[in-house]
Amino acid sequence: MISYKFLLSFLVLGSLFSGCERKSVSDVAEVHWDRDMCARCVMVVSDRKNTVQVREPQSGKIYMFDDIGCMALWFEDEKIAWKDGAIIWITDLSTGEWINARTAFYDTQNITPMAYGFSAHKTKESIKEGEEIVDFNEVVKRVVKIGK
Repeated sequence: MISYKFLLSFLVLGSLFSGCERKSVSDVAEVHWDRDMCARCVMVVSDRKNTVQVREPQSGKIYMFDDIGCMALWFEDEKIAWKDGAIIWITDLSTGEWINARTAFYDTQNITPMAYGFSAHKTKESIKEGEEIVDFNEVVKRVVKIGK
């Protein structure tokens, strides 16, 4: 027969270890490719080289986007009050690795899911010589200008 002390110890340890597995509210969320939908245009997220995810800083809620242009217009259209504090991840065009969208480098002449043309790079060196390079704020500014 199992003692109550053993059972109680097992339950306490189990709950402690399960608490350690909880992800931070700033981590990249798992994408369900070809099933998750863009929060703005409602297209299925399938392009592994141009996907964006935005995490609401307080609740940790995730919003997926198939193109950085959709994200920029969503912030604008929905008047998202927390946009400056949003945690934004984007996939690197070359590697598909999740990188910080705010510190990424963008080239401007790409085929992207919604045809905004901006793709992210972790480093400037991964962008072809002679290509225009812009930062996150410039991408948002240009997309909002196009979208109006």
